Amino acid sequence: MSSVLIVATGSANLASVIAAFERAGVSVRLTESAAEAAEAPYLVLPGVGAFAAAMEKLVPAGLVPAIKERIRAGRPTFTVCLGLQLLADASEESPGVAGLGEMPATVKKFPLNAGVCVPQLGWNGVYPDSGCRLLKPGYAYYANSFRVPLHEPGAAERLRAAGWSLAVTHHAGEFLGAAEKADGKVLACQFHPELSGPWGASLIRRWLVNAGAIAASAADESPAVDLPAKAQVCRRVIPCLDVKDGRVVKGVKFQGLRDAGDPVELARRYELEGADELVFLDVSATIEGRKSAAETVAKVRKVISIPLTVGGGVRSVEDAKRLLDAGADKVGVNSAAVFKPELLTELADRFGRQCVVLAIDAGKSETGAGWQVIVRSGTDRQEIDAVKWAARGEQLGAGEVLLTSWDRDGTRSGYDLAVTQAVAEAVACPVIASGGVANATHLAEGIRAKADAVLAASIFHDGDTTVRRVKDALLAEGFPIRR
Repeated sequence: MSSVLIVATGSANLASVIAAFERAGVSVRLTESAAEAAEAPYLVLPGVGAFAAAMEKLVPAGLVPAIKERIRAGRPTFTVCLGLQLLADASEESPGVAGLGEMPATVKKFPLNAGVCVPQLGWNGVYPDSGCRLLKPGYAYYANSFRVPLHEPGAAERLRAAGWSLAVTHHAGEFLGAAEKADGKVLACQFHPELSGPWGASLIRRWLVNAGAIAASAADESPAVDLPAKAQVCRRVIPCLDVKDGRVVKGVKFQGLRDAGDPVELARRYELEGADELVFLDVSATIEGRKSAAETVAKVRKVISIPLTVGGGVRSVEDAKRLLDAGADKVGVNSAAVFKPELLTELADRFGRQCVVLAIDAGKSETGAGWQVIVRSGTDRQEIDAVKWAARGEQLGAGEVLLTSWDRDGTRSGYDLAVTQAVAEAVACPVIASGGVANATHLAEGIRAKADAVLAASIFHDGDTTVRRVKDALLAEGFPIRR
């Protein structure tokens, strides 16, 4: 079995990268050695986090010249997300910090224009040049606040002149979704192929086949994708796994929990049905003072190739790191952030804001005016306005808000659309609507209330409908949905 060397950059979703390459049929080894990186037959440079922090790790280790030489020689090298941005000359994220300089470009932040979510979280289209050998049209999963813009005069031409074939994605203008050179042996992806389902898995396998690491098979063909002329970030459908003692449970307003199945089996099924990502919540972790179930997270990660958000009992950077190392791609923080708001900043500084989800359980105020934050698994009502808390949480470092209506949870009466829209209008980051879904109509209402993603649990666990049927219904209503 061929071995792929992965540079240990400290990437927050390293477990997802490792699992994806192992599923593709190769063994994986981590390294911080420049000599090993220079000599490896196949090298992967992953990345989640900040530009400067990544360069501060690469430069002292002597990895910069090793990676630059590989790319110039056309030796098999695969970079992911921040790994692509590191190939550029510089980034607005970290003024004065030089990149690898293998792409004549400056990485820039998405503009905070009306209607533009930052970070971009979710599935978006990939449109390759005719010169691309490995990249095929399809939907890929992105998690980025910065990008290499292509809509600026001369930007694409400079990259092509440097030998790169480009794939374009659209979000606040055209930007670089991916690029390849040296007949596809060097591949750089702004998106996360390891989290892009069967389409991403086939891209990883094609790179490995092209590099000579594995033999070709039918699995290397990219699944047929019907892309619109100009895709936009898709609205996401997210099954939620509320987990207690290693089993999925469901209740009403967090009470009366009943068994709903095995989390690994449900996760596998929901991905096959077309789930855009999964949320895993340890519903007993905070109130009982336990750590979230990292072992169960690791088992789920091994069987899925879509993003996984994990929450419950996250009180520190160390708690978050344990979950990310186990296989989470994002961590949800609820009660701990209310009592220690600076935790959101600490997490964003360490892992990047695209990894930080502020979970808010909102209940109608007892005065009837607005919504209050409820913590400790529904047992503690705070005198905190939920909408204002969402806006403050974003300023502190949250890259996404998971908004659950405590009043509607488990009732199947539909989302609280008023609080959903109020929060969505108060923040620029994506908002996930949660609490009270009974059917696809409720999901559609959540999207109309400006939610970027819609979450449900009981209707999927109880077999009332499937992810595929729900997405078909949303597509029929004209929403941008990943097919």
